[in-house]
Amino acid sequence: MNNQTSSARFLSLGGLIIGLAIAGRLLWPIQSLAANTPPAFPAVADLPIQTNMPNPLVATDGKTITTPEQWLQHREAVKQIIEHYALGHMPPPPGNVKGHEVVSRLLADGKTSYRLVHLTFGPEEKLSLDISIFRPAETNGIKAPFPVIVQPSFSTISDNPPPSVTNAIASGTNTAPVKKSPNTPETAVRQYAQALDRGYAVVTFYYQDCGKDGGDYRTTGFFPAYPDSDWADLALWAWGMSRCVDYLETQSFADKSKFIALGHSRLGKATLVAGAFDERFALCAPAGSGCAGTGAYRFNGKARNGREGLNEIVKNFPQWTIPSLVEFSNRVERLPFDQHWLIDLVAPRLFIAADGLDDTAASVNALVQSYLAAQPVYALLGVPDHLGINFRPGPHRLAMEDWSAILDFADQQLRGIDVKRHFDQLPPQELWH
Repeated sequence: MNNQTSSARFLSLGGLIIGLAIAGRLLWPIQSLAANTPPAFPAVADLPIQTNMPNPLVATDGKTITTPEQWLQHREAVKQIIEHYALGHMPPPPGNVKGHEVVSRLLADGKTSYRLVHLTFGPEEKLSLDISIFRPAETNGIKAPFPVIVQPSFSTISDNPPPSVTNAIASGTNTAPVKKSPNTPETAVRQYAQALDRGYAVVTFYYQDCGKDGGDYRTTGFFPAYPDSDWADLALWAWGMSRCVDYLETQSFADKSKFIALGHSRLGKATLVAGAFDERFALCAPAGSGCAGTGAYRFNGKARNGREGLNEIVKNFPQWTIPSLVEFSNRVERLPFDQHWLIDLVAPRLFIAADGLDDTAASVNALVQSYLAAQPVYALLGVPDHLGINFRPGPHRLAMEDWSAILDFADQQLRGIDVKRHFDQLPPQELWH
């Protein structure tokens, strides 16, 4: 299928989805109000054992979903199940995001425009987030509006970081520090050069400015402003990505139809949540996200030769998900969902996962199983080519090949550029470890 046909079909289906979404979103609250009770969720011990991947095309009443209209209504139930058992519930959009420019200058010999913007929002506008915006300067012949990549980062942007940190970031060895590690705009622009040269803008922020990654995280960042929300870190960081989009929707340089969520490792997990729950992201691109990301829980964990699994996640990183997920320790087969359901929530929008074959934190097989299990929904919606995957040799890092694959996929599927590349290639089965 050529790109024009695929794009036209996507737009047509998108119109149908938007129209149905209005009805779908009204239907659920009406049902809840009629019963005057929230949806009932079984206790973990009462959930059936499912050794196979739970079928996303079976509705809560047991009926098979055979049309896009049925999927859209069921999609709301999928979200509620995932929220109840794993992610918690994010607060609604604050509706009052404002940006104040702190720094503005040209980088990379005048080819890139850099801005540091201080966002304020939330109750009484007391919440804030500093975001760094890199975009092609009009002087290099690339004209706005640009597709915009929103990437939560393990580093802040600072004009005076320690040299050792700058060198680690530039070499790609700085993968997931817990402490705040500054980066320079000059170093960051080199990191984003491939995207900028292709005509993409990049917006990044330090993820722990949203909330601490560990310890007393509930007392930090955005959490205290929403005491009634039961969310945890993955949902919190995803919510921060959405606040970037709130601001970008007011900016003339941003192509409002081409927002891209991209993140690596634990931030790849947050990226998956952002893409699943915020439909303004036209493309969701998690990389190296592993368990609690794109890797299926049922194929992760040391007992399954899947490296880091659910048991390890809830024990070592309890801040990432809500306490309900802990109840599935040593009984992952009772999970009523698996991570392919989040991938399916992105449909019919674009999705690609990028992983390393030698990643000791992410199982190749777990991602393959999620990818295969997600395919039926994309097929039902008539957009099988909107689901992509890419493996490359190498360890746990956001490599240049990951960037290349994601940008090639975005060029091909989002921008209609003739890219001679396939994104449905699985590695030889002997490498599924």
